[in-house]
Amino acid sequence: MRDIILVERALREIVSERGWEWPEKAVLEIPKDERHGDLATNLALVISRQAGKAPRLAAEELCRALEAKLPGLLSAAIAGPGFINLTFAPSFWQEVILDAEREGRAFGSSHDGAGRRIVVEYVSANPTGPLHIGHGRGAAVGDSLTRLLRFAGYEVSTEYYINDAGRQMRLLGDSVYLRMRELCHLPVTYPEDPKGWYHGDYIRDIAREMLDRDPSLIQRPEDEAKNLCYEYACSTILAGIKEDLKEFRVEHQTWFSEKSLVDGGKVEAAFNVLRGMGLVYDKDDAVWLATGQFGDDKDRVLRKTDGYLTYFASDIAYHANKFERGFDECIDIWGADHHGYIPRMKAAITCMKHDPEKDFHVVLIQMVNLMRGGEPVAMSTRAGEFVTLREVLDEVGTDAARYMFLSRKSDSPLDFDLELVKQRNMDNPVYYVQYAHARVSALLRRAADRGIVLPERCSAGELACLTAPDDLSLLREAERFRNVVQDASRARAAHPVSFYLMELAGRLHSYYANNPILSGEDEGLMKARLALLRTVSVVIANGLELLGVSAPESM
Repeated sequence: MRDIILVERALREIVSERGWEWPEKAVLEIPKDERHGDLATNLALVISRQAGKAPRLAAEELCRALEAKLPGLLSAAIAGPGFINLTFAPSFWQEVILDAEREGRAFGSSHDGAGRRIVVEYVSANPTGPLHIGHGRGAAVGDSLTRLLRFAGYEVSTEYYINDAGRQMRLLGDSVYLRMRELCHLPVTYPEDPKGWYHGDYIRDIAREMLDRDPSLIQRPEDEAKNLCYEYACSTILAGIKEDLKEFRVEHQTWFSEKSLVDGGKVEAAFNVLRGMGLVYDKDDAVWLATGQFGDDKDRVLRKTDGYLTYFASDIAYHANKFERGFDECIDIWGADHHGYIPRMKAAITCMKHDPEKDFHVVLIQMVNLMRGGEPVAMSTRAGEFVTLREVLDEVGTDAARYMFLSRKSDSPLDFDLELVKQRNMDNPVYYVQYAHARVSALLRRAADRGIVLPERCSAGELACLTAPDDLSLLREAERFRNVVQDASRARAAHPVSFYLMELAGRLHSYYANNPILSGEDEGLMKARLALLRTVSVVIANGLELLGVSAPESM
């Protein structure tokens, strides 16, 4: 990022000094082919009309000015119709090591977010059953995005929205009550609709636990018993969810109850505000919000004819509450099946007088296909059978689960092979990255055993020998971490970090194989390369921390 910032700053000064306007279409990027230099820009092409010159002539002027302004620039070459390829001197890249040694675990962080207050809401599964692997993917994405945004200078709060006020929660209580009657050998009539009650074995376990605590519970009036079942089941399941998330290294600072919104009159208050704006109206014995005025395909119901609130009604009150608490932006992590819900929520955000493109962001989570040795693992929601997050954690561990959940774009389906991530070889992406960190730690220990000890901080002179193509390539890749963090945080996406770590680990493994560090006779070069590898290990550790994955020193 340092290279891009310096070059862009210099180019903007050059453009301003000539009385030109910075063009919106100007691009400064890292070339895919290292033979094209360290950075490339199309500035001459898109500014030639203002400059009144052919693109190549404009490029020549920009190159001369850049070489005068940037002492670390080795060359500025013109390619094709007017592209500019920039190459920095080795000393420029060697400074990456000095930065990493000085900043340590803060290397890659920035103030890019400028303290913008963001609330990230994720998981938020109804407390009607244990978390499944889909919830696990959403948990990993939400938590890692939070870590990333904080690292980039945003002020981030985390929330779990507890859907504890709707019909589904009452069905939970009813389901436990039915199982309780069954356990007491009393007559039971189960709903014909399989979606009319919860079937899983955990429901029977909760019913049995309640009876063990109070055998007389079944003798109470039905409504009272069902209400007690609802309260106890909700509390028990929520406690299990919290425990699973703690094991998964997932943070939620606030557990926000939907019921508290309803009972506290917040939903009605939101209705009244919107009604006062002329956006809420009554029709066909229901209450509606005029979202059609703001990009939704039709107006939406807030209260149904039976008097029950829709999820949408509570969601409006909840998001209004977030903005009332002073957040500048709301980020929601939703399952991909909620894709159609986004336009109506954006319309509601607009009704609240907020910018739905700037102040509201939805990250979609696609399904997880669980595999074992390349074969699909049978999963069925029939009769409440599903693979829980806890089962996955017990089998493969938190590191493997988190890394795999973050190894693809969140809105793309993910194949998660349980056997693959347990293998201790380079085919396992989790092992591949963690081993890169452990490999450097082992190398540093072997060096210390031979009496080769690196200073805590090197001098620029001690690093001046790092000029070989392999050295510079690895230095460039380590520097790119800062770009990745900035770009990923702005895109509100965590997966670019895992993509980057795979690339960096690959570069390190290749470098290690091609450069036998401890067998050389030049001790100065040996120490400089050890410092380079130590810097890469810092970058890997920092990247893994953003993913919530450990960086082991031995494997």
